[in-house]
This record gives sequence, structure tokens and C-alpha cells, in this order.
Amino acid sequence: MNFIKTKLDGVLICEPAVFGDARGYFCETFRLDLLEKFCRENSPASFGGADKFEFCQDNESFSNAGVLRGLHFQLPPHAQTKLVRVVKGRVLDVAVDIRRGSATFGQFVSVELSGENKRQFLVPRGFAHGFLVLEDETVFAYKVDNYYSRECDRGVLWSDENIGVNWGDFFDVSRLNLSAKDLVQPRLNEAKELF
Repeated sequence: MNFIKTKLDGVLICEPAVFGDARGYFCETFRLDLLEKFCRENSPASFGGADKFEFCQDNESFSNAGVLRGLHFQLPPHAQTKLVRVVKGRVLDVAVDIRRGSATFGQFVSVELSGENKRQFLVPRGFAHGFLVLEDETVFAYKVDNYYSRECDRGVLWSDENIGVNWGDFFDVSRLNLSAKDLVQPRLNEAKELF
């Protein structure tokens, strides 16, 4: 497993080793020991001050091209670290720093995740997360280290110009498919509850 740091401290791209032959392929999609070792050796404070992960719930979604989900997060005490990946299809995955006082507050990093490249994205607590589906019949899966809480569920507007994600570089924004909830999220500077 190869871990790649991003410009946002604590956000990682994870690349599993893939072994393939004429029959198909094999890869380890998750190795807790390797992830924790990397985090211990590379700024544990970035990962919530701990070098341990306790993933407790796996989630999966199915979407067609143009679906945009996000930008979501949960407030403490139900904040979540997410380890996300695409089983089939392709997405543009985005993490936004929403930690007030952080040197990178309001900045984002994005990565393409696909069933083909097998990359994963570690999004720690204190970051909003979202993704744009780039192919029909995309299956998106992720681990979280805290259970879902409706009371702590929050978001920021996907199109906030102060964050500056240019989704239109990847898909015709006039054809985006968003939930009613995601259409009315506050802009980052208007959000009352962040980290």
C-alpha cells in the first residue's frame, strides 16, 4: 500500500498494490496496520491527534453520471473520518478543509477514483467531503469511524465560489443531479457550525 500526502495535512491518497494476470487481479483494499504506521510516522496530529483508526461502519452508494453528492460532514461528537473508494465506475472526489483557524481553511483537494485505478481517499474529521460521478453505474464504497447521526449531519454548498471547485471541468454543470438538501447548503463563510 502506497500513501501519498496531499496539500491538505491529513488528507491522503492510498494506492493498493494490484497483482494481475490473465485470470483477473487481486489487491488488499485495506490494511489497518500499514495505515496506522504511516500516520504515526507522518504527523499524527493531522489525523485527529491519534494514530489509531476504529472504522465501525461501511457504506455504499450507486449513482449514474452527473450525480453530485456533497459537500457533507458530521459535527462532533459524531464527526467521521472516511476512507472512500470506487468499486466500479469513476468519480471526482473532493475534500475541503473546514477547520476554522487552519492555515488551509476553505481549501480543497480532489482526486479521481475509479474501479480501474483502485485509488482510495482518506478524509479525516474536520473536512467536508463530496464527489461527482463521472460514469454511469458507479459503485462508491467507504468506511467511517463513527456512526451516522442525523442531528450532527451538516454540509456546505457544492458551488461555493470561495472554495472554488470547478466541477464543470469534469461534467456539464447544467446536467448535474443533486438532492434537494445539497441545493440549499450554506456557503462556507455562512455556515454557523464547523470545526
